[in-house]
Order: sequence, then structure tokens, then C-alpha cells
Amino acid sequence: MKKFLFSAIFMCSFFLSAQNFNEYKYIIVPKKFNAFKEADQYRTSALIKFLFTKKGYTVVYDDDLPQDLKSNRCLGLLVDLKDESSMFTTKAGLLLKDCNSDQVFETKLAKSKQKEYQKSYSEAIRNAFKSFDTISYTYQPKEEEKQNAAPVVVSFKNDVNKVEEKEVVSASEEKQEQTSSTAKAEVVAASSVLYAQEIPNGFQLVDSTPKIEYKIYKTTVQDYYIATNNALNGVVINKAGTWFFEYYQGDKLMSKELQIKF
Repeated sequence: MKKFLFSAIFMCSFFLSAQNFNEYKYIIVPKKFNAFKEADQYRTSALIKFLFTKKGYTVVYDDDLPQDLKSNRCLGLLVDLKDESSMFTTKAGLLLKDCNSDQVFETKLAKSKQKEYQKSYSEAIRNAFKSFDTISYTYQPKEEEKQNAAPVVVSFKNDVNKVEEKEVVSASEEKQEQTSSTAKAEVVAASSVLYAQEIPNGFQLVDSTPKIEYKIYKTTVQDYYIATNNALNGVVINKAGTWFFEYYQGDKLMSKELQIKF
């Protein structure tokens, strides 16, 4: 009876941990584990990346993170290697930790008595990895991430935004002149979220398709980019925390609001 209860509790906690996997978009594999002196020693990092990729996870090395993971480290789980090897036996398992260094999942410890280190670690890690066999993984963004990804339209009719804008532009006469000309522009609300991807000297802004909508190039002024959008040329600037693409349509100054996630 006690054995049955223990098994039931273990399986329940295992199931809950497995369910938590769906909240994470990436698995992060260190190029060098703390247990070793060299990067990818005994090909452990490459093997672990391969095994996770084979099971359908999106796996990245810790020195090559995508932009969204750099911005939000909590999108990924970091792999750690638990090494309890002795002189004659390799004994290893895997730990998965979140952005707060809290442990989310732990595999069983697996043994190998192969004499060559690379072969013994490979055998132990592959056997430990069987702990993932019963886990069905599908990335499901958290509710707040879905809300952040949705288009957010900011209107200058909002009194708070007007106050913030006024405080910012009053810092210099140059900004006052810029605001004066912008006020005469026709403002177009943002239509969808654009994601910034680095290119030489700037970024390309893509939608969720993904389709390149804009290419923006750095200048000597912070948050001020030279921009192109198909046949249109203009600038992308940040005003009081909101991005705008400004260009001329004939003699008319147009200002299109953009929702950009860097």
C-alpha cells in the first residue's frame, strides 16, 4: 500500500512538472557545464542539444540566444548536468531550471561503466533522457505573453500621453519645433505588432507571417532611424515611448504609429 501511494505521488508530481514544460519556448544548453573544465567536453553539450531537438524542442546554446529570449529570459529553461561519477562509474542526470534558477524538472540518474569518458557520458545521458519519453510537449504562451503580443493602439487623445509628450519636448527648442511640425501631421494608428531582427547597421521589422515591412538604419541620434517601407522613405522615431514612421505623401506629412518589439 505504501509503495502504491509513493508511486502515485511521484507520478502526480512528475505529471505536473511535465505540464509546466508547455510554458517554455526554448531549451538553453550551456556550451560548458560546471562539472567540466572545457566547452562541450566529451561532446556532452552537442549530444544534449541533439536529443532535445530530436524530441521537438527549440534548443539554443547559451551564447547564441534569439532576440525574444534575450528580452525575456523566462521564455527558456536552462539545462544543468548533474554529475555524480566515481572513478569506475559514470553517473549523470539532467536538471532543468527557470529564469529564477528554480528547478522545474529532474531526470533520473543513469549509470555507465564504459571505460572511455565520451562513450560513458553518452550512454548515461541517453539513458537519463528516457525520463522525457512520457512528456508530450507543445509550446503554449502564458496569458500575459499573449496579451503583450496583441496590437496595442495608443492615442494622443489620452491626457496622460499628452502631458508626457509635452514634458519631453519642452526639454529643448529643437524638440519643440519637431513637435510643432508633427502636430500638423495626419496620425495613422498602428495595425499590428512588428518584431525587430538585427541587420547590419540597424533592424528589419517583420510581422507574424513573417514578412519584412520596414528596414530601419541607425543614426547618431538615439531612437531615431532612417527607414524604408516598400516605395516609401522616411524616419522611425520614438516619442514619449511610442514609435512612429514619418514620411511625406505629396506635400502632406504622415505619421504612422508602430508597435515594435525589440
